[in-house]
Amino acid sequence: MERSPRHLVVTEISGIAVVSSALQELMHDHSFANEDILDTQLAVEEAITNVIVHGYREQGGEIGVTCRATRGIVEVQIEDAAPPFDPLSLPEPDLTADIEERQVGGLGIFLIRQVMDEIVYRHENGKNILVLVKRKTP
Repeated sequence: MERSPRHLVVTEISGIAVVSSALQELMHDHSFANEDILDTQLAVEEAITNVIVHGYREQGGEIGVTCRATRGIVEVQIEDAAPPFDPLSLPEPDLTADIEERQVGGLGIFLIRQVMDEIVYRHENGKNILVLVKRKTP
C-alpha cells in the first residue's frame, strides 16, 4: 500500500504532537512494529526540537516535515531555513567518561543515529534538509 506523502509544518514544540500522530498512523498503516514507530517518533521529535532550540534559537521559523512510506521503508524529510548545520558532523559522544567530565549536549544526535537506519543531510537552496529513514523490522 502506497499513500501520498504527508506534508506538515511545525513552528513550535507543541506542533511535534501532530507530526508524531501522523507518523504513527502512517507507519501503523504499513504494518511497522510498535518499537519501530516509537523509535522514529523519538528521532523526529529530537530533530525538530534541535531545529527550534538551536537552529532558530526559539525566535521562530517554519519547519517542513514530509513523511512517506513505501515497501517497508518510512522516510521523514525535515526542512528548515535556520543557519546551515550538519548534525552528522558532530562527533560521537564519549559515553565512557565520568558524568562530570562529559560534554553537555550531543546526545540527541547520538540517539537519532542509534534508532534510525539511515540519516542524510544536505544544505540546498538556503535550507537544511535532514532525511531520516527507518526500515521495517522483519
